[in-house]
Amino acid sequence: MKSSDIALAARLADAAGAAIRPLFRGDCNEETKDDHTAVTEADRAAEAAMRAIIEAELPDDGIIGEEYGTRNEGAGRQWVLDPIDGTQSFVAGRPIFGTLIALMQDGWPVLGVIDQPILGERWVGVVGQGTTLNGKPATTRRCRSLEGARVATTSPHAFAEEEVDAYLRVVAKAYPKHPFPVYGGDCYNYGLLASGHLDIVIESGLKLHDYAALVPIVEGASGQMSDWQGNPLDADSDGSVLALGEPARLEEVLEALGGG
Repeated sequence: MKSSDIALAARLADAAGAAIRPLFRGDCNEETKDDHTAVTEADRAAEAAMRAIIEAELPDDGIIGEEYGTRNEGAGRQWVLDPIDGTQSFVAGRPIFGTLIALMQDGWPVLGVIDQPILGERWVGVVGQGTTLNGKPATTRRCRSLEGARVATTSPHAFAEEEVDAYLRVVAKAYPKHPFPVYGGDCYNYGLLASGHLDIVIESGLKLHDYAALVPIVEGASGQMSDWQGNPLDADSDGSVLALGEPARLEEVLEALGGG
């Protein structure tokens, strides 16, 4: 990984944050897209700012963005951008959304950034290097048993009916006496997991721009990410996402998801 790519990712996050902050808890136009998700002028302004930098400095690289689509689709290097992951939280004035920036090489995520521009928190993960939060090492916490693990998901309403049942089986094993998982958070949950505050994050129906940046961050903090079958996440994954702070718990979680 070139240091110039890491520096560029930081500048992209800076540019996105500069576009987002003036509109947070302010007069920000909101629309509903064809897929029934929300988009605001902050989403569009932040992605446009990042794309402009990439197009000017690395014209041969590809871009996959949530709001403005794909550029240079066949390029081996692809920048994957989600300007505001957690638009509902942004609209509600909750500073638990984030800008996601990933660099993928031949379909595999090799660099990831979660930037929370209101709180001033930035996680950076690079393959082969340790994850950092604001320049300091971030590490997941060890979790000796599935019972007692801190489980999070953005919303159970995002799951299909059979997926809700699978998710609740994990919750039942983690919280056998008092089932009270963490809800809300989108990408911010993965930063919290990388810093040792959560143990398991379970999601489904995610798109590449939702998860690509998360993989180097979680795994660089000694965690593990996979789909619900335990397969590594890449450009062709099915959108089911499992993040673990303690990789040793993988088989237990997969067994619970599968009904075991």
